[in-house]
Amino acid sequence: LSLAVLGATALIQTLVFVTSGSVALLADLIHNFGDALTAVPLGIAFFLRSARGERWAGLFVVFVIFVSACVALYETIRRFIDPQEVTQLWALAGAGVIGFVGNEVAARIRLRGGRRLDSPALIADGNHARVDGFVSLGVVASAALVGLGLEVADPVIGVVITLVILKITWDSWRVVRAHVPQPTPPAAKS
Repeated sequence: LSLAVLGATALIQTLVFVTSGSVALLADLIHNFGDALTAVPLGIAFFLRSARGERWAGLFVVFVIFVSACVALYETIRRFIDPQEVTQLWALAGAGVIGFVGNEVAARIRLRGGRRLDSPALIADGNHARVDGFVSLGVVASAALVGLGLEVADPVIGVVITLVILKITWDSWRVVRAHVPQPTPPAAKS
């Protein structure tokens, strides 16, 4: 369910990116696509009821978050070197709001499931989605500041979003690394 929510969110944001050219939005949508895909290994691990699989899925989640931060940073640096005009500011702001709502819905789904399944990987992913919602609001700020004539605000906010993603990477790594999986009770295995 969170895969569908974040996938749809990222697709809508992609359409707006194509028309707006905002690197802040690009950083957000790259990260949202990556987040949507993290549901796949977690789902497989839970389907197989594998504590080891869940741990590997958690490590994969951390890796995907880190890669999305690296791609966002690269694109943001490119935008500082080769500035481009940001257009469609109302659509850009709307994409930021859509990112916020999509991430909040995904966070609630993942946190509820993580608590129910006692899964630190899923809880970390839910907390990560919640923070990402606030990162998406950075896209709204970018649209507002560019609208006020501060074109450099878009790549600056892209850098801030990237730094937040790197912080999320570190926090998620600590949660996944520190968790010692509990054996599945015999009654739950059948």
